[in-house]
Amino acid sequence: MAGVNEAAETDDGPLDRAVQAARAGDEAAFRLLYRDVQPRLLRYVRGMVGEDAEDVASEAWLQIARDVRTFEGGIDGFRGWAATVARHRALDHLRARSRRPVADQPIDDLIARPAEADTAVQAMDGLATDQALALIAGLPADQGEAVMLRVVLGLSAPDAAKVLGKKPGAVRTAAYRGLRRLAAQLTRSRETIPPARPPARADGRTRARPGDAAAPRGAERDS
Repeated sequence: MAGVNEAAETDDGPLDRAVQAARAGDEAAFRLLYRDVQPRLLRYVRGMVGEDAEDVASEAWLQIARDVRTFEGGIDGFRGWAATVARHRALDHLRARSRRPVADQPIDDLIARPAEADTAVQAMDGLATDQALALIAGLPADQGEAVMLRVVLGLSAPDAAKVLGKKPGAVRTAAYRGLRRLAAQLTRSRETIPPARPPARADGRTRARPGDAAAPRGAERDS
């Protein structure tokens, strides 16, 4: 999924300063924060409310813009706070419409975990956004939201834990288990893809694949 790992390590100094400037009313600084957070925030919200994500994210940003003066912290905390606001708006939206979220509502440490989790993240990097969100939506509720917050939105375990009201260890475990499930699903999908059909020859016959048994001598004349 393009962008699943957009939360790559960067120098967050300018964004930390932008948070402080936005608190003081600097509109240009707030636009900088919006450009940094919005793409991943929108994917997170889409995992909860589906096609209504744009409207819900807009409501969240209205609240963020109104309350940013009261926020304290740097860019990491701001991302987590934005996710909390967006989650509350998404849950309000779902309650108003009386339906369940797409994800059935409810990796500093994960990066060090090998095999299945790494395989899932790498494989999802190659999927389209809608495909990746559909896979995540099929996970158990706690695992799906942990993966959305940790991998899609790029929050640290402590920040994701604040959003969910859980302990960081529980979020790490849920995200890791979710990534293992995704890795298993992706592996099964690859294994069940049928082999490509050999190209046809000029005379319309199918070319033999390497390893196919040779036709008996004279078989072509008899057919």
